[in-house]
Amino acid sequence: MIPQSFIEELKMNCDIESVVSSYVQLRKRGRISTGLCPFHSEKTGSFTVYPESQSFYCFGCGAGGDVIGFIRRIENLEYVEAIKFLAQRAGMNVPEDAAEDKTALLKTKILEMNREAARFYFSELTKPSGKAALDYLLGRGLEPKTIKHFGLGYAPNEWTRLTDLLASKGFRYEDMVAAQLSRKSEKSGRYYDVFRDRVMFPIIDLRGNVIGFGGRKMSGDGPKYYNSPDTPVFKKTKNLFALNFAKKQKLERLILCEGYMDVIAMHQAGFTEAVASLGTSLTSDQCRLASAYVEEAVLAYDSDEAGQKATKRAIGLLDEVGIRSKVLSIPDAKDPDEYIKKFGGARFKRLIEQSAGSVEYELSKIGAKYDTGTPEGKISALKDAVGLLAEMKNPLEREVWAAKLARDYGTTKEGILTQVQAKVKRRARAESARAINGTAQSNTFGGAVPEKLKNPASAAAEERLLGAVLRHPETLSTLSTALSPEDFVCELYGNFYRKLLSTLSTGFEISLTLFGEDFTLEQQGIIAKLSGLAREHQYSAEDAIEASKTILRLKERKSDQEIGELSGAELVEYIENIRKSKK
Repeated sequence: MIPQSFIEELKMNCDIESVVSSYVQLRKRGRISTGLCPFHSEKTGSFTVYPESQSFYCFGCGAGGDVIGFIRRIENLEYVEAIKFLAQRAGMNVPEDAAEDKTALLKTKILEMNREAARFYFSELTKPSGKAALDYLLGRGLEPKTIKHFGLGYAPNEWTRLTDLLASKGFRYEDMVAAQLSRKSEKSGRYYDVFRDRVMFPIIDLRGNVIGFGGRKMSGDGPKYYNSPDTPVFKKTKNLFALNFAKKQKLERLILCEGYMDVIAMHQAGFTEAVASLGTSLTSDQCRLASAYVEEAVLAYDSDEAGQKATKRAIGLLDEVGIRSKVLSIPDAKDPDEYIKKFGGARFKRLIEQSAGSVEYELSKIGAKYDTGTPEGKISALKDAVGLLAEMKNPLEREVWAAKLARDYGTTKEGILTQVQAKVKRRARAESARAINGTAQSNTFGGAVPEKLKNPASAAAEERLLGAVLRHPETLSTLSTALSPEDFVCELYGNFYRKLLSTLSTGFEISLTLFGEDFTLEQQGIIAKLSGLAREHQYSAEDAIEASKTILRLKERKSDQEIGELSGAELVEYIENIRKSKK
């Protein structure tokens, strides 16, 4: 058995767009890429790649899955063969003896140590030795409830306090080093704390695990901010600070900030959609993560030269994953934290609402791409601009930009809008055909999910639950106490749920990769379809909970034949139970 840790690492090193584009000519369409399906004949592309979830799905034939599933199909390989194929492509060695997954055990230990460390830092903040750190946070305008909400703390200015605490709880020094909580002195051979005399910011993943820390120096030498280096549970380029809080609401956008304090100040002021990268510039992986939740981001970086460069770079990265960018101008302050302190949350909200879109930036790029002084260059630029306007959903917005383009290029607004409308109609027809294909394909689930035909309501609830869990994996621990795989009507969906439950204690990420070895390619296509529906309908964590209640309620219902066999008293009791369950 190949360790799940190796498979996750392999998947990180084999970007699905890069792999698929070796076989299929892909075209970028916002947050996704499309092309002609390599698994069946078609003239209109219904094959879709989803970078944010590293998956693919064909709305024509139902093929779907992750990068391993794609290689299995395209190269006609078995599961292990496909892994070896991708490993060779990525320059990785497949573990020979994988009987015991030591990495999984280490991940569990690191998460336990991080949780203990977060509790320790939080408790130290209110002790006399932590007074300066607490005064610093209060002096920055943070309220006690905000400090508690984010679990902020203080690493005391002592060499071995945390290391000694973890050792007393039975953790090994080698594991503390792996967690980047302790280091070993080359001179004395003793172990000491990595974080000392720092205000501590716990970094929490989407499942509620403490995966790392950021620390601000209170005094002495060393960098002002120091973040946990990468560990088996933490990759700073793949996480966003405070996304665990932001995603709890129905997100319309994310506000991208530079630092922890900006984010925390904005959350306190009511802007709970604020997140930040973790000690690095915004990365493509972080953008892919954000694209799973929003289609728009407001860039609230510092107004200095470095902040302006970061803004320009971020717009390009966000555009690659289909996220619309707006750029926040912050007058009379260097960052959001300072502005909110000076002028308050109400004025900051107006700033966000007035933030400039990135359409100007996109149009300037188009203008620079061609020699618009020539008729050929002007026509080429207008064609690209028409494509940009066709992406806009608001007709009024299209009209405004069409008027500007008409002035800039010496043509008519009506002519531009006619071209835009024609392009919109072509896209609508393609989407309609894709939707019809998708509906037709969903009906073929009957072979793999035969229970769906007789129990459509139960099957729909089970599909909604699975989709919501794939989108909000933190709900799984709550669901596990109330819902078991045996409660599912559809056997395959129950098996999917059982597989998800098996990841609870491992610390591994919930993704389509989990379904690679134990399920057929057809079944992987179904789970890929459910994952796609979750993105399309933007399932919330509440959807998972409500779906579980529906599953349990429908389980108690009897068939028409069973109802006909009930006595009068039994029938009255059965009806009363149904009435109560609906309340």
